[in-house]
Amino acid sequence: AGGGGKDVTLTLATVNNPQMKDMEQLKGTFEKENPGIKVKFVQMEEGDLRAAVTADVASGAGQYDIVTVGAYEVPQWGKLGWLRDLTPDLKDDKNYDVNDILKPVRTAISVDGKQYAVPFYGESSFLAYNKEIFAKAGVPDLPNNPTWDEVAAAAKKINSPETAGICLRGKPGWGDLFAPLTTVVQTFGGAWYDEKWNAQVNAEGFKAGVNFYVNLLKDAGEADPVSVSFTECLNLVSTGKAAMWYDATSAGGSLEDPKSSAVAGKMAYVHAPVNKTEESGWLWSWNLAVPATTKNAAAATTFVKWATSKEYQRLVGETLGWTRVPPGARNSTYEIPEYKAAAAAFAPITLEVMNAVNPKQPGLKPQPWVGIQYVTIPEFQDVGNQVAQLVADAIAGRTTVDEALDKGQKIAQVAGDKQK
Repeated sequence: AGGGGKDVTLTLATVNNPQMKDMEQLKGTFEKENPGIKVKFVQMEEGDLRAAVTADVASGAGQYDIVTVGAYEVPQWGKLGWLRDLTPDLKDDKNYDVNDILKPVRTAISVDGKQYAVPFYGESSFLAYNKEIFAKAGVPDLPNNPTWDEVAAAAKKINSPETAGICLRGKPGWGDLFAPLTTVVQTFGGAWYDEKWNAQVNAEGFKAGVNFYVNLLKDAGEADPVSVSFTECLNLVSTGKAAMWYDATSAGGSLEDPKSSAVAGKMAYVHAPVNKTEESGWLWSWNLAVPATTKNAAAATTFVKWATSKEYQRLVGETLGWTRVPPGARNSTYEIPEYKAAAAAFAPITLEVMNAVNPKQPGLKPQPWVGIQYVTIPEFQDVGNQVAQLVADAIAGRTTVDEALDKGQKIAQVAGDKQK
């Protein structure tokens, strides 16, 4: 109960994604099991959530007892002392089984051995392709670990006015265009910064990755890429208007949903394509954390453990349907027979890719931060957004890649200098 017999109402600020709406729908089960604790959900768009939670946590106002935070924020906020260290609560609870959480995900939300959040769901990236379109074009299936050259060759062979060879995000934004593009840059030998925080945006590897991506879109991509992000690619691929798509593993559930996808059962999924590295998937998680300012730390910790537990995963499957179980957080999810059957097309590869990525060193060289498709410094949102706009201009033919990256280098260096 809420300690000392008084009733507690927890306020939970969260992004308004489908999985979080499911959590709100199921909170009654938690309230029944924990008399004296009620949970009030405040749902917001991603940008609004970031702004509201940052303001609250930074000012110590304490209006939220639980917050949903991305893998980008957790290590930064943990280091600043804004979030409670959950390590002792998780370690002492044998039933919770913290070691069941996917290791790369735990690494990304920990600082100096302290875990500041628990993952609600996680994702990496993979390449999805339409086997039917491949067969019609006489293109052989891709290997489980394809190279970008193999992918580009297939895309060019298939590309036609009716069917794009590949769909890739081109919409400006650090979380839009640069989520996939940063992983391409890394496997081509580039990075945002070197170990001493010198910007590498116009260096050889970064340039090679961006040139490859821009050329692939030009030669075999969808129409008007700069207005395309995750949702637009999902629409093109699920209606058979694009043969391939490199994006989040969470797309599997939508592509295989017979109610909303015309390509369910026709898709194959393989590892993120590579050039010079062994793996190239990204890593993201939405996590539940307890701000240091809450007056209800014990009750809040009880709830975040419940919502990320093995029992909760079963509850979702049995109540709402097995394809709706939050993916990419626990290894044991992938051993549930009902989930394995419902998510057979994409679950095994999701687990395989998520356990293969390395958030400490995703590229060729060591980096001074933990993270794959982002740099964990507060300035990165702004740097990533500005450089994405410059690259989008190059995709649209308004500037060259060289000009865009020379400007981007100056922007990135200002932020890099602050870290020195």
